[in-house]
Amino acid sequence: MKKVFHFDTPRANYESGAAVVWCFDRRFHLGFDKFLKRSGIVNPDVIKVAGGAKALASPERESEREFVLDQIAKSIRLHGTKLVILMVHSDCGGYGGLAAFNGDAAAEAGHHRQELEKAAECVRNAAPDVTVQGYFVDFEGVWSAD
Repeated sequence: MKKVFHFDTPRANYESGAAVVWCFDRRFHLGFDKFLKRSGIVNPDVIKVAGGAKALASPERESEREFVLDQIAKSIRLHGTKLVILMVHSDCGGYGGLAAFNGDAAAEAGHHRQELEKAAECVRNAAPDVTVQGYFVDFEGVWSAD
């Protein structure tokens, strides 16, 4: 192989501050990073899938749920993760966007809160020893579903 980029990184294994299930929508990238930093989350294991926590709450295929739960289990086993953060966001294509809620942001937020509750229950059943937190992200901020 030919080296195309050089960097130095520690070889030691790390403990993850959280396994974070998040959507890969780039519109929220900056807010997502700032939220994790301000929350004190160090070394997050970010699990990015279309729709974020939707893969646990209402997956299109059961294999999606199994994949995400497996990734969470690996984060726990490999990096000592004790916190799982579940996130969904406004205008998510995985849910049909804001249009699926007839442009009603309050109806969308209410639906996503229910989805976060379902996703949290799924994680708690699979990994009862971890703490689970849910968050809804819109174009103005991050909202706790708890």
